[in-house]
Amino acid sequence: MAFDLERIDWARPWFAGWRELGALASIQVNGHGSVCSALNLVLGPGFSMKFVLQSELPSSLAYEAFIFSNKCIPTRDNLHDFFNGLCWLRFPQTKLRLNFLQAQEIASEGVGATRGPLRDALTLFDENVLLLQTSNDLWQALQVRDWGKLFGELRDEWRTTHIVIFGHALLEKLVTPYKSITAHVFRVSSDVDTQDDQALDDWLSNNLQPDYLATKPFFALPVLGVPGWCPENEDLSFYLDTHVFRTA
Repeated sequence: MAFDLERIDWARPWFAGWRELGALASIQVNGHGSVCSALNLVLGPGFSMKFVLQSELPSSLAYEAFIFSNKCIPTRDNLHDFFNGLCWLRFPQTKLRLNFLQAQEIASEGVGATRGPLRDALTLFDENVLLLQTSNDLWQALQVRDWGKLFGELRDEWRTTHIVIFGHALLEKLVTPYKSITAHVFRVSSDVDTQDDQALDDWLSNNLQPDYLATKPFFALPVLGVPGWCPENEDLSFYLDTHVFRTA
């Protein structure tokens, strides 16, 4: 299979929600020889963008600005861009919102040595966010990094907690999972149907407000700590590793 796609185990719990689309796109990559061509073949109806080869991105133009101006997504033949493409296909309105905010900041502030707080937050969201819909108790334990409570006392609450991995770099890392992989967690309102991709996409695209995002409203979660995601975490000593489960 091309471009390391054979390394993806779609049966892993963190790929829930991505399996059908990912498997279809993988077949198209093998049949057509490039990630770009494959993604264009699985575009949904009404999708306003298209995928183009990375070589179409001029060196003089920022990636986000090019996407915004041309409605084209430069794409390389690798896992990172494969997952990025899947994110565009699954959550198009949210990706458009992220791109709009990035392009707006670039137009206003230019491209400097650092991104600034908003562009930094947008990049973190795009690359590494895990969406979490959960109880107030579990959310509060996550906020203060009370790992013992989060994964011990509240362990059963994870059964009714809904998780969607959004960040494409996070998805790429989880192809070859290791204990210290850490997501930036963004909370989803309890009234959103997280099992309905369009409903979740609509909610996200309407709730990503620049002033709020610039505060970086994310909380760290070592993802292999999620109950059911790693056999080793059945032993609660798994969470005593302070190099991964940090308290500060």
